[in-house]
Amino acid sequence: TEKNEYVLSKQFLRSATSVGANVEEASAGYSKKDFAAKMSISSKEARETLYWLKLIEAGNFIDYDFNPIKSEAESLIRILTSIVKTTQQNLRNQ
Repeated sequence: TEKNEYVLSKQFLRSATSVGANVEEASAGYSKKDFAAKMSISSKEARETLYWLKLIEAGNFIDYDFNPIKSEAESLIRILTSIVKTTQQNLRNQ
């Protein structure tokens, strides 16, 4: 229904915009620990964004090829996860 589409698209928009906001906050972090925490949140939000994309796709609300945007989201998740792991490893090695 139209209400379901609205709820899903609202959740998608919220999580998708949160990714960038948290990356921006991470770049202004006070410490490496703060940076890692914000990047971790970004990674989780990217995963949530992919989840909402999959639900929107499964709902067949619009005729759209979701594969390219899902692929981009998966790439972003890999990048953010790698940044978090590397930063955490560097913190342990200090």
